[in-house]
Parts: sequence; C-alpha cells; structure tokens
Amino acid sequence: MSNGQLSAIPLSEETRAAVLAAQGMARNALQRHYRYLSSLLAEEDVAAIRAALAGELQPHVEDVAKLHEAERWRDALLSGDERQLAAFVERYPPCDRAHVRLLVGHARRELELGKPPKSARELFRYVRRLLDPRD
Repeated sequence: MSNGQLSAIPLSEETRAAVLAAQGMARNALQRHYRYLSSLLAEEDVAAIRAALAGELQPHVEDVAKLHEAERWRDALLSGDERQLAAFVERYPPCDRAHVRLLVGHARRELELGKPPKSARELFRYVRRLLDPRD
C-alpha cells in the first residue's frame, strides 16, 4: 500500500510506524517483525481496519475484474465465432464493428504467422476502452 492508502487505515501511530518499518526488511527480520506487528494489532480495532482495507482495495478489485472481462471478450472475439462478435456489438453498441473485425483479422493472421501480437493488444485496448470509458 502507498503511504496515502495506509493513512486511511485507522491505526495507532505506533502500529503505523511498525508497518512502515517493515518495508525493505530482510526476510528473517521480517518474520520477527510480523510477530511484533501481530502483538500490536491485538490492541487495534480489527473490524475498523478490515472495513477500511475493504474500502481501499475495492477500486483495485473492480479494475482487475474489468481487465478480466476485457480479456474474456478479446479471447472470444479471436475465437473466430461470428456470434461472439454479434454478442459484443449488441452488448456495446458504440463499438465500431468494422474496426473490431479488422483487428480480429489482423490478430489471427499474426498468430498464424508467428508474429508478435500487436493487433491482439490493440483489440484488448479497444475493448477495455469500451468497457470503461473513463480510462
């Protein structure tokens, strides 16, 4: 976690300092430090910490889910099944069907020729932009 994210977690100053001190420690020292941290956390409000962590990590979980959805759509489009393209266009009407078809064709050709997947990456970026326009 970044220092900004850590500051949003309700911890005592001693516990916060101990968490920050753990960064960059060697493995054997870290094991001892974890035991020390667990003794400090026993005195903290664990429910409040969990709630704050859930709030801090939630945007990350949503972003990962969107990436996985974009990967699924890209793989489905690259499968060559026209029904997948129709389903994609139906689900995302602002989609440029001709552009997607072109990217799919190029990506499949690159795959057959053993070339780097430039068009597959472009297709992924295009799908991701459609899924989350704020990116």
